[in-house]
Amino acid sequence: MTPSPSLSPRSRVQTALRHQQPDRAPVDFLATTEIWDRSIAEIKPDATGIGPAEFFDPAREALLRHFSVDCRVMSYDMFCTPPEWLIHEGAAVDWWVSMARSTPNRMWRQCNPDDTFNDIWSTHSYRMETAVGSYEGFKTWPLSKAETIEDLKKHPWPQPDWWDFGPLPGIMKQLDAHEEYHIRFRIGSVFEIGWQLRGLEEFMMDLAVNPSIPLYIMDRLCEIYLENLRRVLEADAAAGGRLDMVYFYDDIGTQNSLLISRKMWKEYVRPYHVKLIDLAHKYGKPVMYHTDGAIYPLIPDFIEMGVDVLNPLQPDAQGMDMDKIKAEFGDKLTFHGAVDIMRTLPRGKPQEVMAEVRRRVATLGKNGGYIMASSHHIQPDTPVANVRAMYDLSLR
Repeated sequence: MTPSPSLSPRSRVQTALRHQQPDRAPVDFLATTEIWDRSIAEIKPDATGIGPAEFFDPAREALLRHFSVDCRVMSYDMFCTPPEWLIHEGAAVDWWVSMARSTPNRMWRQCNPDDTFNDIWSTHSYRMETAVGSYEGFKTWPLSKAETIEDLKKHPWPQPDWWDFGPLPGIMKQLDAHEEYHIRFRIGSVFEIGWQLRGLEEFMMDLAVNPSIPLYIMDRLCEIYLENLRRVLEADAAAGGRLDMVYFYDDIGTQNSLLISRKMWKEYVRPYHVKLIDLAHKYGKPVMYHTDGAIYPLIPDFIEMGVDVLNPLQPDAQGMDMDKIKAEFGDKLTFHGAVDIMRTLPRGKPQEVMAEVRRRVATLGKNGGYIMASSHHIQPDTPVANVRAMYDLSLR
């Protein structure tokens, strides 16, 4: 196919998803707070007229435009306002404080007097300082002491009516007024939020000896996601179908292996993912799934389940050979990510970053099927010069 001379960001991504060659490789951008702040301070992108500031940070949106980023994310936690009874005494709500806020979007957090945080699900975290930046570490696990299903039922599980997705069409319309971007809707995670509520060790032990507890937790999470997603997609269909994709995440890989066995994953985790994928496909939406790590053994399962886009392709994880993965699965999956955040971006020189981007675009982007991005959020130890190099238009 002869590349079109110039496509809109939305059309560019859609062309890649059809496994056709777009005019250039589409790109996405996800980063830690420090990278956003330093990049904005150095580049000073023009945020004049960008809004609505209630739901996303205009300066961050301006940076995306500066880098000609094709994708935008609308996330479920932009639109949730829990009831007053969930707020602890002396606590305050802050939409912008989360260290996990990797996009321009706001993200609900309850800030407690002891400098800890709770999210919508009541996971309990604190600001964990490292030598290069800040992350959210877990302080306690609200369901760690639960022994029975009755104990789990006492948890303040969110209700779908806590969400108001009414502002979503207006936000997309305002983005479209500048340029038509590819917009995906992020719905959350099942396995990952599950263990964050229970505690990783307890959750894993439960799966082995008492699966009724993690299954109840994941049941409740999945019920909420499905109802939220149904409401969003019904409203989107009634408004003409502007949303382009559904996105969910559940990390099931480590650097060298799967986090749980394939057998356990198929029995306990996969069924929830299938429900989410099937609902999205019912409304004609492709699905993007995020999992880190050495997940090569599960790629055939992802395809069988109906995953359309796989993120992030971590190149330094065991078995994640980009050429092999493209050759085996490139006609069935679109890939998103793959630019190394552990070595190349933080430690390489700008020309080395540019060389890796060229390799990824040449390999994964052959005949379409690739959205260039980092292999996770760009980390705090990355020089802004390398961020600039990664998004040099001449590389695409």
